[in-house]
Formats: sequence, structure tokens, C-alpha cells
Amino acid sequence: MAQVRGKVLGIDLGTTNSCMSVIELGEPKVITNSEGKRLTPSVVGFSKKNELLVGELAKRQIVSNPENTVQSIKRYMGKPDYRVPLNNEKYTPHGISAMILQKLKADAEKYLGDAVGKAVITVPAYFNDSQRFATKKSGEMAGLEVLRVINEPTAAALAYGLRDGVQDQKILVYDLGGGTFDVSILKIKNGVFEVLATCGDTELGGDDFDRKIVDYLLSEFKEAEGTDLSENTEAMQRIREAAERCKIDLSSLTAANVDLPYIFESKRLDMEITREQFEAMTEDLVKKTIAIMEKALQDAGLSSQDIDEVILVGGSTRIPAVAKQVEDFMGKAPLQNINPDEVVAMGAAVQAGILGNEYLKSSGDQQIDSGNLVLLDVTSLTLGFETVGDTTAFIIPRNTTIPTRNSKVFTTHYDDQKVVRGKILQGEDQSASKNVALGTIVLENIPPAPKGVPRIEVTFDIDANGIINATARDLATGNMRSVTIERPAGLND
Repeated sequence: MAQVRGKVLGIDLGTTNSCMSVIELGEPKVITNSEGKRLTPSVVGFSKKNELLVGELAKRQIVSNPENTVQSIKRYMGKPDYRVPLNNEKYTPHGISAMILQKLKADAEKYLGDAVGKAVITVPAYFNDSQRFATKKSGEMAGLEVLRVINEPTAAALAYGLRDGVQDQKILVYDLGGGTFDVSILKIKNGVFEVLATCGDTELGGDDFDRKIVDYLLSEFKEAEGTDLSENTEAMQRIREAAERCKIDLSSLTAANVDLPYIFESKRLDMEITREQFEAMTEDLVKKTIAIMEKALQDAGLSSQDIDEVILVGGSTRIPAVAKQVEDFMGKAPLQNINPDEVVAMGAAVQAGILGNEYLKSSGDQQIDSGNLVLLDVTSLTLGFETVGDTTAFIIPRNTTIPTRNSKVFTTHYDDQKVVRGKILQGEDQSASKNVALGTIVLENIPPAPKGVPRIEVTFDIDANGIINATARDLATGNMRSVTIERPAGLND
């Protein structure tokens, strides 16, 4: 293949699988990995010979070497105290994610025949600052300059809007992935993709549908055989794999069989699960996604009738009950004309094309200058600052278009106070302790004065990646004050 230079990689760093794409001949194209597959399992492990395994090779050893294999690490992204024990070492979630990104980078370079140094990486729309910061850090650890961290539903809308040449529509993106769920509502007009509202749950996804089957199998086996398999590591890995296969089979079959011989000693786990049973056991999960859709519509000030198209994104949207519930609630059949496993990566490539100033092609084969495409995304969570009495001072409300900035004035609480320290918060609760603490802001070198006299204007910036920066200014003197955001220690290399 001829060398392709200056490409920016679009990466969907997924909970279950990851995917990568680039702009070729004006259109996003999914890149196959070194195994010839379009999806790379987001699994990392070490072999019994201490070799690092990423992707398909790591997934193959989940059952035989579970204590040295990790999957679904994305669910722990941004949690500073979480560590994964692997090969006698302990790794951060973003450290594990960096290994996945290193493989994607190497496979892309092999495919393109040239070095890849830049990328756009997608995240769930409901990721907070710590999770976005950790994602960007994982890209940097993998040797990538991360030009943008973009919301997954927004990326899907970019891919859809470019491919179908959409000019004036309001669309709802329903994104049910392996570990997270997001809804975003966008208005597309004259090349401007404006996010009106976004809502989601970072702990709701296909893994939870799998877990319903796992719990059912464990319960039925215990009742029939008197044996609890939940503490048996190898048995649980086999059951989880079987549950995922069962879920996939039930997307096209009305019944699926789970048959695991020698699951414990000489005992066999052999059960049939019907689609009807599966839909009953997961009904609460689907209803939870519908409630989140309602909230997103309310935030956007729209009704389901105002939406022109509904797009399904994520492998879990292949579950028939999911598509049916979405259709019933929205009153229109959702679009599935782009592979739901690949559309986010394709949208990331579109954003990469915009940032790389490449030419993109619409469905009518008309060349579109990427400079004419504008993406206006929003912050999904309200940003605030902790004040006295466990109170949150709200500074930037959720669903504000980013990049953005806003300021509030703070003061001291005792005489001659030299340092003001408080937590940066994301969340909607008036009580500071009920919101997510992203880090601590420290204002230093405050001149001696009676309490309440100093007036220090704190300004928060949210950049296009959804990542926060802060500045402070003494209103009496106009001098800028020293500001540091102390992020949790676990968010370093």
C-alpha cells in the first residue's frame, strides 16, 4: 500500500472492543488490526511466560489465565485509587488503556505504512473531568498527541451527518456500549453540529445485560446442584463468556442454549434461555435507558415528536428489546444503516479530518472543506467549587457549550488567611459531599487582611476536551494569584 502521511487516527476506546478509523479518499474508513479484524478486544494480559498480550491474544487466555488478564477497564477510568494486579505489578486504569492504545497505534502504522503520532479519542458523553483527563493521559502514554477528546454520541452524529449529507435536522443518538450509556441530542444545520443536551450513566451497558444472565445461571445451578460457583474464578470466567454468547445469540434466535461441561468437578451446566426470559430479566435496564432519554429531551426543551431521526450506537443496541423500546418511546424506527460497533470510530476520524484540515466527502460525492464543518459540544455535568458548610457554589451549568469559561468571587474565612483551598466538583447536588470531587484548587500568597476583605475572582475554563483549567485574580490589585489544581495522585503516569 502506498504511504499515507499526516494522518490523524480516530479511536473509539471501548469497554468491550476498540476500533480505529482514518479519512481516506474523503471518507472515514475503519482500519483492520494485525489480526485482520475491524474490532480489537479491550483486553490486556500477561502470558504464563510473562509476555504482554493485548486484544484477541489476551481475550483467548481469560479462562485459562484469569488472574493475569483484565477486561472492561474503561469502567474504572479516572478512579485514582483503583489498581489492577498483573504480572506481580499494579497498574492504573489509564496505564492499562495505554497498552490498548499502543497496539492500535502500532497496527495503524502497519496498515498505513507510516508513523502515526496524533489521534482523536472518544469517551462517553457522561465522563467527568477525571475520566477525560485519564483518557487523554493514556493516549499520551501510548505515544500519541491527543488533539481532541470527543463525546461518543457526538462522534456518531458526525459520521451519520457526513455520510447522509444531513442539512437541517434534529437527531437523537442512543449509545448503549459495553460499559456505558449515553444519549445526546444534536441539531445539524449548514455544517454546524450543535449538541443541545446530553445525559447518561457511566455504569450501565452490555456488561450489565451479561450479568443478568450470569446471575440467572448461577442461581439455577445452585438450586439444581447445591453448588455456588460465584467464588470459583475459572468457572465464573467460563460462565461470563457463555452469557455474552447467549446474549448475542438471542439477538437473532428466540432461544439459546448454555452448555458448559465439567463446570465444577464432573458437573455440567446445561440450560436453555429464551428471548422472552432474557427480556424479562433485563427489563429494568432498558427502562433505565428510556428514563435517561426523557431527561435528555427535557434538558433540550424538546419532545420526541421534534426529533427527525434516531441513531442507535453500540453493540448492545442489537438487542431486539432495546430497539423496540426506543422505537415505541420515540414513535419512529431508529436508523441502523452504519455498523453500530464502528460508527463512533468513524466519527472520530471525521473530527480528526476536521482538525487535520483534510477534505471530507458527502454522500453526493461533493468535496466538503472540513473547515466548513463546526462541532459545538457541551459539558455533561455542572461544574462547581466547594465552599464553607459542605455547600457547592455552581459555576458552569451542565449542557453549556464548550469551550467555555465563567467566574465567581471568593474570599477568606479568618483574619490574615494566606491560602484558600477547596474542592472542584462536578455534579448537580447542592451538598458538596454528594458530588464528584475532581481535585483541589489552591490559591496562595493572599496578602494579610481581615476575613471577608480579600476578593479573589476564580475563573474556570472547560476546554474542547471537557478538561478543566483554573485561574484566579485579586480584584483589589488586579494581580493574578498562584493557582494549582491538585489532581488525585493516581492520575499521574
